[in-house]
Amino acid sequence: MSIVYDWYENPNAEGDSEEKGLHPRPFLNGKVSTAQLCEWIHARSSLTVGDAKSALSTLVQLCGEELREGREVHIEGLGYFAPTLQATQKVTRKTPNKNMKLRLKSISFRPDTRLRAALAGVKITRSKYTRPPQHLSEVEIDMRLKEYFVEHDVMIRYDFQELCGMSRSTAIIHLRRLKNEGKLINVGRRTQPIYRPAPGYYGVSRDGVQGR
Repeated sequence: MSIVYDWYENPNAEGDSEEKGLHPRPFLNGKVSTAQLCEWIHARSSLTVGDAKSALSTLVQLCGEELREGREVHIEGLGYFAPTLQATQKVTRKTPNKNMKLRLKSISFRPDTRLRAALAGVKITRSKYTRPPQHLSEVEIDMRLKEYFVEHDVMIRYDFQELCGMSRSTAIIHLRRLKNEGKLINVGRRTQPIYRPAPGYYGVSRDGVQGR
């Protein structure tokens, strides 16, 4: 097996006369569940499936407790986890009550040397097939966006295009529709939009707080 990828345009400004550069993106070959991991841990160790599940659950709980205290968590062989913050609006040194204008953004991850070494010599193969455009209903698009924004704060057109399997022109039409319907907000430039969910949509509460 190998990592299968294809080339995508870089997110340059719309209408840029210069030829757009390309970047590679992998096509993920499925997803491994916690249940599968527990089965594999059981097969390779003296732990039962229940023991493995309990250990992973406890690990998640302990990591969460330490990250809440602002600590970096190092799991040897896996990597480093640390909380990251984000301002909820533009902040300058003159901005009053700056501590009230930030929130937890996400959790950063930096792989350990052992994990990176496990990928040494990995094979990379370009996809022989172009994924056909998908014809999704507006409800299906909303469901995919809700799932996307569980793990991401913002979206650009290329992300939406890949998420929904659409052509560039179709993606632009739907993004304009979602913006006009008040479901998405452009927090970027007019010629280089960056979208966020509007309050009340895609996991964001009506007071603008995004759930995780």
